[in-house]
Amino acid sequence: MTAAALAFGKRFSRRIRSIAGLLVTVAITFIGLLAITFFIGRVIPIDPVLAVVGDRASPETYEAARQAMGLDRPLFFQFISYIWDVLNGNLGRSVSTGKPVVQDLAKVFPATLEMATIGIMIGVALGVPMGVYAAWRQGSWVDQVIRVVGLAGYAIPAFWLGLVGLVIFYAKLRWVGPPGRIDLILDGMVPTRTGLLLIDSLLAGDMESFVSAFRHIILPASILGFFSLAYISRMTRSFMLEQLGQEFILTARVKGAPPRVILWRHAFRPIRIQLVTVVGLSYAALLEGSVMIESVFSWPGIGNYLTTALLNADMNAVLGGTLVIGAVFITINKGSDLLYSLLDPRAR
Repeated sequence: MTAAALAFGKRFSRRIRSIAGLLVTVAITFIGLLAITFFIGRVIPIDPVLAVVGDRASPETYEAARQAMGLDRPLFFQFISYIWDVLNGNLGRSVSTGKPVVQDLAKVFPATLEMATIGIMIGVALGVPMGVYAAWRQGSWVDQVIRVVGLAGYAIPAFWLGLVGLVIFYAKLRWVGPPGRIDLILDGMVPTRTGLLLIDSLLAGDMESFVSAFRHIILPASILGFFSLAYISRMTRSFMLEQLGQEFILTARVKGAPPRVILWRHAFRPIRIQLVTVVGLSYAALLEGSVMIESVFSWPGIGNYLTTALLNADMNAVLGGTLVIGAVFITINKGSDLLYSLLDPRAR
């Protein structure tokens, strides 16, 4: 064999081992997530049998339902059965809606995905330039203001900011729509294709529904964007300060390079790879942490679904929603790591 063929074989072997290691890590993490959700469902002092048959059922009815749900078997076999059901897409039936949990999650998750996606776009579009400019003007009043804005994003409760936003921008100024995803008169008028209401309304050519959906989503998405902005701007500022202290930046300044070139071509370019992980984690946090915002804005997403299920002691829905959020977090996290390694050969 030639040297080129041997080198290619070694690279291919390393890539296969890397992919296999990634798959094994994801599988182990997912099994751990299954174990956590399963045992949480058994530890929480809520009887899933009573949630189905009611507290006035006879002992015979209770015992029959308990056996039908498989809760009379040893815990180990219950866990194995739970893993098998999850792998086959069976998360049980919701007590609240009477439908399979998988169908409920497929209906509510796109609403959360749509709002979190717009939120992260706002956070990146504002947070990155704010962090870059704060690092460039370190110690100035601009830097102090940006740092205070970032601190406010950590300190202000989400539900309080949501209520204040509704009072100002809906009740007083009428700039945005009321709580909900779309005006009641337009609800159900847009054919569901992707589950993302803005995209579906555009695909249907229904501009009235698009404008209504946009007026409803812009405020909660902006609040989520504000929270992600706080994290992204802070991390961007930290990364930029490290780069601006490097010798090649001093060399560029000595050569008389314009500030714009120094900032975006020399200092910002090396931190783009690090920001991939930051944005990925922030996006995952928005997907799993939008419970308060969805409750305040009556947003029909997974956070509101989980809150309603928990209040109704609907453990199948609670565990199914928790499992989906955990799986999304794992996927985004591992996807960020994979993208990081693809963009930076040193991390491979």
